[in-house]
Amino acid sequence: MSARIPFSRMNGLGNEILVADMRGRADTIEPQAAIVLANDTQTRFDQIMAIHDPQTAGTDAFVRIINTDGSEAGACGNGTRCVVHYLSALNGQREFLFQTKAGLLEARALPGGLISVDMGQPRFDWQSIPLAQKVDDTNATLIEFPLASPAFSRAAVVSMGNPHAVFFVDADVNSIALENYGSQLEHHPLFPDRANISIAQVTRPTALTMRTWERGVGLTRACGSAACAASVLAARTGRAERRIVVTVPGGDLIIEWRDDDHVIMTGPAEWEWSGTLDPLSGAFDRDAERASA
Repeated sequence: MSARIPFSRMNGLGNEILVADMRGRADTIEPQAAIVLANDTQTRFDQIMAIHDPQTAGTDAFVRIINTDGSEAGACGNGTRCVVHYLSALNGQREFLFQTKAGLLEARALPGGLISVDMGQPRFDWQSIPLAQKVDDTNATLIEFPLASPAFSRAAVVSMGNPHAVFFVDADVNSIALENYGSQLEHHPLFPDRANISIAQVTRPTALTMRTWERGVGLTRACGSAACAASVLAARTGRAERRIVVTVPGGDLIIEWRDDDHVIMTGPAEWEWSGTLDPLSGAFDRDAERASA
C-alpha cells in the first residue's frame, strides 16, 4: 500500500467530484483505485480531479481528470471550479492557471462564492472533435442509428477539450429517455474517442435546459463542458444568444461565448468532507472517522 494523500469530496451543482492532492509525488491514481472509489457510496464520483505539480513554467498545477471507469478526460468545468475552491481555501489564492490534458485553463474565485473558468475555444472541425469521417455540417450531423426516438437523428457536434454531441429538442428534456440511449450513442462508431451525449431545449434566447450522458460516467447532474458545448452550439445555430443561463439537473450555470472565441463558465462549488486515500488501492478514511478513532 502506498502513502496516502489528502482528498476532499466536493460537488459542482451536484456533479460529484473528488479533489485529490497529488503534489510532491511522482505516482498517479491508478484506474483500479478510481473504480473502487466510484463503487463506494461514500466516495462515488463523476470525476476525480488529481492535482499534480506543475509541468509547465507559469502554471499553478497539472490537473489529471479521471472518470468512474478509470479513463481520463480532457476537461471538466465543474471539477475545475472544485479545484479552485480547494486551493483557494488552502492559501487564499484567487486566480489560477491550470494545465490539463486538453490544454491550459484560467480560473478565478469571484466575490459571493462563484468561480469562473475559461474553458478555451470550441473546435468545430470534424478532425479536431474528433469524428471518424468527414462531416460537411457539424451543426446537423446525421447519426445513423436504429433508435426509437426521432430526437436522436441529428446532432450538433463540437470539442470543448473533449467531444460533445448535442441533440436540440422542442420537448421537455426530462420527457426523453436519455438513459436508454446514452451508452450506445457514447460508443457510436462516428466517435473514435467516444463522446459526451446531451439533449438540450432552448427555452428563450438567453436560457436552455439540458441533460447529459457523460463519457465514461453515465447520466450526471451537471457537466460543465457539456453546458459550454450546448451554449456555443445554440448560439452558432441561431437558437440563442452568446451569453446564456444553462439549467442542468443540479442547478444553473452562466455560460458566455465571448467575442475572442473563449467560453467562460461561471457557477458554484461546494465542499462536503475530507479524508485521505491510497492512490494504488482506493482505500480511504474520512477525517472525522480518524479523529474519533
